[in-house]
Amino acid sequence: MTLPELESYFEGAGKKRFRAAQVYDWLHKKLVTSYEEMQNLPASLRSRLQEEAPIGAPVIRALQISKLDGTRKYLFQFPDGACVESVWMQYHHGNTVCISSQVGCRMGCTFCASTLLGLDRNLSAGEMLSQIYAIERDTGERVSGVVVMGTGEPLDNYDSLVRFLRMISDEKGLNISERNLTVSTCGLVPGIRKLKEEKLMINLALSLHAPNDELRRKLMTVAKSYPLRELMDAMRDYYSLLHRRLTFEYSLIRGVNDTEAHAAELAALLKGMNCLVNLIPVNPVAETGYRPAGVPDAQRFKKKLENHGIHVTIRREMGRDIDGACGQLRKRDADSRR
Repeated sequence: MTLPELESYFEGAGKKRFRAAQVYDWLHKKLVTSYEEMQNLPASLRSRLQEEAPIGAPVIRALQISKLDGTRKYLFQFPDGACVESVWMQYHHGNTVCISSQVGCRMGCTFCASTLLGLDRNLSAGEMLSQIYAIERDTGERVSGVVVMGTGEPLDNYDSLVRFLRMISDEKGLNISERNLTVSTCGLVPGIRKLKEEKLMINLALSLHAPNDELRRKLMTVAKSYPLRELMDAMRDYYSLLHRRLTFEYSLIRGVNDTEAHAAELAALLKGMNCLVNLIPVNPVAETGYRPAGVPDAQRFKKKLENHGIHVTIRREMGRDIDGACGQLRKRDADSRR
């Protein structure tokens, strides 16, 4: 619940309105997981809340820590048994968490582990928030940035996503700046256009991965519904209102989309756009058989784009040794272990 919704809940229950602010502070700033910890609430109220509105915090079922860079991958289980993975990454500028927005995914991108077993259900805004809260409790460190890039397509869970974005940036909660929030989409055009109207100052990242429709349709099922011309129009329209630099994610797959000809085609597609291309040598997923582009090929691809005036980075992959990097998160059973 948002704070106004919580206030309405307490008023409807015949309780003082100020109790809502107390509970909201306990949940979203102090990050408690039980009403018993809310010591400024009467015992009778704590008991009633536990019965009527259990908090439902997730349990950490597994934790893996990368020996390469300290990245932490969590397997969370919610009260109904559903499980998702989330990743905590430590950078010089602060800590970033990659969260999931759905249990599984139905988008069908051929290089991604998240979609292999399909979609079970959407996550609520509270379940999205709770991944961050649980990680802050476990690490004892503040999270300063959030990327919605884990399991699921965020715009396929639109209402919960927007509610989450507003609550995580609420000054009465963790108050993470909207400018430090990134939503990654595989290209649901209606969702992009709708998100623009929310006027949120977040970062939008598009999983592009191909410079033409023919190749993109082979890699990504969503491309069969939304051709590149329509998709790029939506991205330009999104930029026109907020003027937030766009990010295009491009997984480099050896022998598939990593040639200099592909780079030239991509440069033509993005010509004139204020954007960053984030090159990602595709991460190993056993079921796909795809191999990452080699370092020389990635550097050539980068140079080709830069020669056309496009800003490019090659992503420093975090947590690859624990299957915690881009495209490696997946839906797992509660008993999954490494």
